[in-house]
Amino acid sequence: MSHCLTDYDPRILLALSESLKGDVKFTDFLFKQGYPELAAFSAAVHSNAEALHWLLKSNYPEFGVLSNAIDGEENAIKWLIDNQLWFLSLFAAACRQEDKAISWFVDNKLDIFLIIVRIIHDELLHQSWDSSDIHRRRN
Repeated sequence: MSHCLTDYDPRILLALSESLKGDVKFTDFLFKQGYPELAAFSAAVHSNAEALHWLLKSNYPEFGVLSNAIDGEENAIKWLIDNQLWFLSLFAAACRQEDKAISWFVDNKLDIFLIIVRIIHDELLHQSWDSSDIHRRRN
């Protein structure tokens, strides 16, 4: 059985959004409340390879693949489509700032997901800036 972000109560999705902002209290909350997959997804978005591998090997591989699709990995995007995970595919596209996907979320009044999309997009921008900042590079 595949899982989807739409499976979760809006309050849990709000906790996920705070976790994605980097608030460890909410990551801990998700884990302690029985949502380790969302805590791991948040960590994977933040480039935590251990969390990504846990998702891929657990009962939630679609969230690991989603993290990779958000990063624009072609195989991950194709996997979501091939497995008919349309919502997750659209979500990843929206996180990559694809206009049609964002419009779909707007048109369907899926505001909580638009909030999460924006947070993830901002996180990806920060990661991009950090990786290009010569003062942060390690040899």
